[in-house]
Amino acid sequence: MIRTILICMALATPAMAQGFDRVSEREAFVGLIAGKSLKRFGVTLEVSPGGGITGSAFGQPVTGAWRWRDGLFCRDLFFGARDLGPNCQVVALKGSTLRFIADEGAGDHADLRIE
Repeated sequence: MIRTILICMALATPAMAQGFDRVSEREAFVGLIAGKSLKRFGVTLEVSPGGGITGSAFGQPVTGAWRWRDGLFCRDLFFGARDLGPNCQVVALKGSTLRFIADEGAGDHADLRIE
């Protein structure tokens, strides 16, 4: 029984177990993004220290706002005219890559390069 549990734990690869370190303080997050762009294929975002989000994704404008709450990056986002709604996300760092994990860390993740 214990062997089975250990094997299952070893095979599980949650988003945080891939060499990423959690960013839990607003000041640390702002230090990473201030004056930088966040990029991945087809996506370029500017996340301002003051709480704004602007950029583009696959030719559509991206706009929104963010705040830091209880160690989470909480954002309201529009992709073109589509309201993606609010979502609070865990943020983690590995090198120059920020990982945003949706649904307070329980959902899908997106990796963006800091440039």
